[in-house]
Amino acid sequence: MTLLAQIARISRVQIRIAPLVPRRSLGSVSAIDSSIFRTLFGTEEIRKVFDDEAYINRCIDAEAALARAQSRCNVIPPQIGAMVTQKVHSSQLDFERLRHETEIVGYPILPLVRQLSTICGEEAGRYVHWGATTQDIMDLASVLQMKQGLVIVERLLRDIIQTLRELSAKYRDTPMAGRTHLQHALPVTFGYKCAVWLSGFQRHLERLEQLKSRTLLVQFGGAAGSLASLGEGDDGLRVRKALAEELDLTDPPITWHVARDGVAEVANFLALMGGSMGKLALDIIVMSSNELGEVSEPFVPHRGASSTMPQKRNPISSEVILAASKVLRSNAGLVLDGMVADFERASGPWHLEWVAVPESFVIAVGALAQTHFALSGLCVNSKQMLDNLHSTKGLIVAEAVMMGLAPHTGRNKAHDIVYEACKDSIETNRSLLDCLLEKPEVTSKMTAEQVSRLCDPVNYLGASGLMVDDVLAVD
Repeated sequence: MTLLAQIARISRVQIRIAPLVPRRSLGSVSAIDSSIFRTLFGTEEIRKVFDDEAYINRCIDAEAALARAQSRCNVIPPQIGAMVTQKVHSSQLDFERLRHETEIVGYPILPLVRQLSTICGEEAGRYVHWGATTQDIMDLASVLQMKQGLVIVERLLRDIIQTLRELSAKYRDTPMAGRTHLQHALPVTFGYKCAVWLSGFQRHLERLEQLKSRTLLVQFGGAAGSLASLGEGDDGLRVRKALAEELDLTDPPITWHVARDGVAEVANFLALMGGSMGKLALDIIVMSSNELGEVSEPFVPHRGASSTMPQKRNPISSEVILAASKVLRSNAGLVLDGMVADFERASGPWHLEWVAVPESFVIAVGALAQTHFALSGLCVNSKQMLDNLHSTKGLIVAEAVMMGLAPHTGRNKAHDIVYEACKDSIETNRSLLDCLLEKPEVTSKMTAEQVSRLCDPVNYLGASGLMVDDVLAVD
């Protein structure tokens, strides 16, 4: 169900929290896990990738894959890999015991291995976690979660790209005011604005494709990363390569226990996407103000309503996106801090990833879903765009007049002449055209028709349309 459909459905249903979310209780301390705010800041799909059960299951996947890889490489008896895999995937864990023992140990892997070894029986259980260390399994679980999370990110990213392509093409030639420093600058088209948004998301898709091989790395190094637990030969390297094949991950040339650039790249990629979404959201927020009225988010009854002002239709999705983009940038900083790890095993910075990475994925996917919702039903008021374009009585094309006059007077002189005309226009509340036609320096060089054509904003769109075409030509 699309976000729009979900919101529309919620708007038709009386809010009764208990029946809708029977497994959730009021008392969450974070908006992303709150039974009240959770649908604003994430989706259930991405939460299921990063929740506790999913994480432990990925740890189990890692342990089973390690056993299979070691069996393939004859490091452990050849039948053990299949036995471990069958046993651990057909049995249930005692999660309460795991939680309690993790609180004592500080990490979940030792308690997990104890249970898995018992589940696998005496013959296979002795080989569970063979030669591995806690961080090997935890890193593998995190990478597997990130891999699954990036699939969701890519799908939503492609949805946004497709929607922006449609908006760019549809409004390629729809004129509007371009603004710099929140002031009228030069005319552009709404299609041009959409294509600028689109170009950033296209680059994000390219980044996503490129980062997979650099970041989705297998981890198997043993206690200090040297794989000494499997001897001085190449057994450890052969197992690591086989483990990468089992999990469809990249096999790096060396252990990355304390080389956290891959994780940081993923988190910063999510933050980069957040930056683009935040820019887009801020544009929509300002453009939807009553004073501009150029766009508005999709209409759903009571969405964006005020408790005291019945007329309000606040840009809720854009506000959530803007907040999410800030959280993503903050989390990116946390993961960058986690890169500064001591010696061969960090004494603490690694823990920052446990907080920042899952939260970033949930926040990023939530923001992507909100962005797609806002764009896919965006209400575009092209008439108001045109009215706003003309609202400054031609001042927005002062540059056009200057450039038209410059061949006759020189650029600097043309700038001074047009500057004085603009000053007159503002002070007397008359059109720029009227003020220009009063100046002999202008009328002696150009006809009234030429000046009038230069003062029409729709005649000064530059290469906006051609650049839209170029962006749309990008696969």
